[in-house]
Amino acid sequence: MRVILMTGKGGVGKTSVAAATGLRCAELGYKTLVLSTDPAHSLADSYDMELGHEPKEVRPNLWGAELDALMELEGNWGAVKRYITQVLQARGLEGVQAEELAILPGMDEIFGLVRMKRHYDEGVYDVLIIDSAPTGTALRLLSLPEVGGWYMRKLYKPFQGLSMALRPLVEPVFRPIAGFSLPNKEVMDAPYEFYEQIEALQKVLIDPTKTSVRLVMNPEKMVIKESLRAHAYLSLYNVATDMVIANRIIPDSVQDPFFQRWKDNQQQHKGEIHENFHPLPIKEVPLYSEEMCGLAALDRLKETLYHGTEDPTEVYHKEVTLRVVPVENQQYSLEIYLPGIEKNQINLSKSGDELNITIGNHRRNMVLPQALAALQPSGAKMEDDYLKIRFADPARV
Repeated sequence: MRVILMTGKGGVGKTSVAAATGLRCAELGYKTLVLSTDPAHSLADSYDMELGHEPKEVRPNLWGAELDALMELEGNWGAVKRYITQVLQARGLEGVQAEELAILPGMDEIFGLVRMKRHYDEGVYDVLIIDSAPTGTALRLLSLPEVGGWYMRKLYKPFQGLSMALRPLVEPVFRPIAGFSLPNKEVMDAPYEFYEQIEALQKVLIDPTKTSVRLVMNPEKMVIKESLRAHAYLSLYNVATDMVIANRIIPDSVQDPFFQRWKDNQQQHKGEIHENFHPLPIKEVPLYSEEMCGLAALDRLKETLYHGTEDPTEVYHKEVTLRVVPVENQQYSLEIYLPGIEKNQINLSKSGDELNITIGNHRRNMVLPQALAALQPSGAKMEDDYLKIRFADPARV
């Protein structure tokens, strides 16, 4: 299965681009599902038809769906939700309040991953196009496999074993005092089963032959800056970006003086997009005189995006995001592709076999290859959009 994630700042038109890409894939004969994981769904509005949690046929070979986090919660997390509700009710919260608070923040992002994994395993579709949440939320979704894995390995798994061993001894004393039972095996197993699914999906997300991210943006200063950060963070998580789509560019045919300053600014920002995102391919899409709503409008957008028989499932750009290069005197260079990021924006630290990389409010705990785990960082520099970290024997540092 080919997975394409469309992301970008809210309001840039990524849903329209995802919907139009789905039309072209279906037209080429691929069984295609366009899935919206954005809590503020607009995919149904884009196709101008009702869509729900389960895939619905839009055209031959094309299906659409909008993730319902509550339905995923009940289907995959029902036992945990009921247990949390029981705990909250025992602490004095009323039924409705307890049920609402049992839905933990961020669960919609997790269920987006679980839904992706399920479709990937089922293999019903040839192409899965994700109309994802705005950039910040989408990036948290992409970081979940690694961040969740760290907590599961270091904290949850040891606690799970201890809890199950002590439960028969503690439960008779605990329940009369607390008013609720300790979690049973079904409740304790659910988070780890989630982790196993997410860990398996990570292998798909970081495989550039299977998964690509496409950044949708408008030629505006704030949008470009956020997209540059997104590109760097995606590289930090080893997720490949293979295309940039500059959307809503005012056409040259618009000659009204009211738009001239806006056109001049867009011209400048278009240059910045080509300069900052080089060598990624960049597609330019005009601002249409109509709303991108309904199949007829999306067909026109599809023809603008993909000329002739162009295939959206191809990998438009291949770039190695992570590599280990041997250097002299038994030293190594760990090279991470972080386009558009200055060295002073990056903080590094090493703990055991993990390298901690922090850029802004994004952090990655990278488990180092065996060749580097016993070494210490001896220096770092930015060169050709790569963060190059030198590792050496501690005795030489």
